[in-house]
Amino acid sequence: MVDVAARAGVSRALVSLVFRNRPGASEQTRQRVLRAADELGYQPDSAARLLARGRSRTIGVLLTLHHPFHADLVEAIYPEAERLEYDVLLSARAPGRDERTAAEALLSHRCEALILLGPESDAAFLGELARRSSALVVVGADVPGSAADSVRTAEGKGVRQVIDHFVTLGHRRIAHIDGGRGAGSAERRRAYRAAMRRHGLADEIRVIPGGHTEEAGIAAGRLLAMEDARPTAVLAANDRCAVGLLHSLAGAGLEVPGDISVAGFDDSYLSHLSHIDLTTVRQDAAAQAAQAVSFAVERLENAASPPPRELVLEPRLMVRGTTGPPPGA
Repeated sequence: MVDVAARAGVSRALVSLVFRNRPGASEQTRQRVLRAADELGYQPDSAARLLARGRSRTIGVLLTLHHPFHADLVEAIYPEAERLEYDVLLSARAPGRDERTAAEALLSHRCEALILLGPESDAAFLGELARRSSALVVVGADVPGSAADSVRTAEGKGVRQVIDHFVTLGHRRIAHIDGGRGAGSAERRRAYRAAMRRHGLADEIRVIPGGHTEEAGIAAGRLLAMEDARPTAVLAANDRCAVGLLHSLAGAGLEVPGDISVAGFDDSYLSHLSHIDLTTVRQDAAAQAAQAVSFAVERLENAASPPPRELVLEPRLMVRGTTGPPPGA
């Protein structure tokens, strides 16, 4: 602003008035200041201005790299945050970069609020983050006892919808590739076992250790391909795992759904692709993102601090081309 003032032949204080659109400068002077700023290529540093006021108006979002559903969430978070005049800063978990490191990066950049997508940390670490940020929101995980607001899908209901769908098609040997320590995995395992028992299929319960990656699905597919009495239907941990499973089964010469039916979870953009056409459980990314931003901004803008809030959204089964009757039905 000193450079602009020198070019326009006015004081720095007058330049500040013009940039803040405050009274005190004539229209002729205002135009001269703006012309000088344009000639110098000056851009106001909004971040510095906000920090001078003790605010950054920045929401930090922690996500997992290469996770399609997290990409869907981030895509929906941006416009909602911008609508409320907040910036968004991303930090990712990745091989060799754990959740704590990713969160520390956001805090070091003065993010006022943190939105964690599918966190794998325990309540103690989440409590630490809640103390160090003005607002903390968890998306896609049930974290009882934490100080965070949370938004998630009714995981158990989504799993029940898949198992009901399989049973209606005539399947009995239904397996579940679990998500390991991934967000929502424990609840999905419990729901799978409960749904199988409810259908009188307790003896058919089979949980295959896995994860939320294509590699987990590929490994499970190789295992199943070698079996004679393999399951006729499989619920994968998520869409990424299901895509890996489809790839592995195809490589073994097994047809989907002719030989084996496959369902995922998330309804990420992968499931919509015509060559995948995956039956899956839809989580409403737009609604989750909007509510997460809303929770964060409400805490930042209001002096009152309500108890942690939880919003659980309804899932919806999306039936596509990877599920059908069992062989011989």
